[in-house]
Amino acid sequence: MSDLAHLERSLTAEQRVLLAYSGGLDSTVLLHQLVQLRQQWPTLRLRALHVHHGLSPLADGWVAHCRRQCAEWQVPLEVVKVTVDVRQGGIESAARSARYQALAQHIDPKETLLTAQHRDDQSETLLLALKRGSGPAGLAAMSPVQMRGDNLHLRPLLDFSRQQLEAWAARYRLSWIEDESNQDTRYDRNFLRLEILPLLNERWPHFSAAAARSAALCGEQEQLLDELLAESLDALIAEDGSLGFTPLLSMSPVRRAALLRRWIARQNGVMPSREGLERLWQEVVLSREDATPCLRLGVSEVRRFRDRLWWLRPSEPLAERQIDWAAPWLPLTLPAELGQLTVDDDGILLRRPQSSETVSVRFQARGSFHIVGRAGSRPLKKLWQEAGIPPWRRERIPLLFYGEQLIAALGVFVTHEGAPSSAETAWRIRWQQ
Repeated sequence: MSDLAHLERSLTAEQRVLLAYSGGLDSTVLLHQLVQLRQQWPTLRLRALHVHHGLSPLADGWVAHCRRQCAEWQVPLEVVKVTVDVRQGGIESAARSARYQALAQHIDPKETLLTAQHRDDQSETLLLALKRGSGPAGLAAMSPVQMRGDNLHLRPLLDFSRQQLEAWAARYRLSWIEDESNQDTRYDRNFLRLEILPLLNERWPHFSAAAARSAALCGEQEQLLDELLAESLDALIAEDGSLGFTPLLSMSPVRRAALLRRWIARQNGVMPSREGLERLWQEVVLSREDATPCLRLGVSEVRRFRDRLWWLRPSEPLAERQIDWAAPWLPLTLPAELGQLTVDDDGILLRRPQSSETVSVRFQARGSFHIVGRAGSRPLKKLWQEAGIPPWRRERIPLLFYGEQLIAALGVFVTHEGAPSSAETAWRIRWQQ
């Protein structure tokens, strides 16, 4: 490790880069290399993000160290505090999830994420995957290049050992943080790093390199499967991300499982175990036709509606919310990132409220309603079913009320009480999502 060729192969001079900077050896070396590369490529836009987990009494000192180092090297630094929920798969997994969630929330749309995992980290990840009984996707460990959401994620140090990083740090007299928890062998990764891998590398000096090669081969097999199954998967997934599962019923269990895993990966979901995937199939897909099954996977849920599977993330309950809307009818921002209501010529045709009527938006209604285009009244639940609205989406549709009278479920139906009697009494409301 004597030059910057590994970065020059991965990056371009005009690239915008966000480095996940813990202040430890690995990310310090990578930050130093990026600063050197910036001297060659002045148009390279570099900044760093430090995640403050709050798990160590020394964490504030680590922040101070990172600030000093970034100030010295003239690298903009953002510090993000997170709360680690140790109930989510243990402290190691929870801290990692919190870290990547923070990165996802603070990375700019056109930035490339860089993280500093190295070859020894790759060996640890492979052994942990073996311990869990993972398949080829898990055994592929960490990819040097992948997409994380809409951002490119690079790990440019995967071909280098920790020893090589230490040599770089010594050569340039770099200083870094030593996390005291890294010596605690109660954590699986530390146990492998401190007790198991030294024995393996002593017996087989090239073990880490061989493990990395095996992970790369598993990754290649997974990439090949991705390419071979892409057309089949695209045919199953709708624009809203839901998966039509009827064709899966006649497939072999192996092909079916491969497609389900790739659907979950496209949702950026936590990958279930083999047992978890079987539960998804038995308890959700194959449940009785009139059931409303739900399976929790990490913080998300898989639900079924009719012949489709839906991947859902936690959302703010809205049943009790009421938002008043009054003249001059300025754009109304809805809660839970549901968009805005505006008076717009391209909107839904409704009657204008009378001066004595208060206007409000709600997300729950009870009773039966007579809607435009249909004879007689129907219970709201029946109207939702006829419109093909899944149960969990019904509470996310704005209901427009004049006083206590339901006028419209925006984007779904208009009641007879909401229909205009003439052009003079009409206006249009648009739901911009």
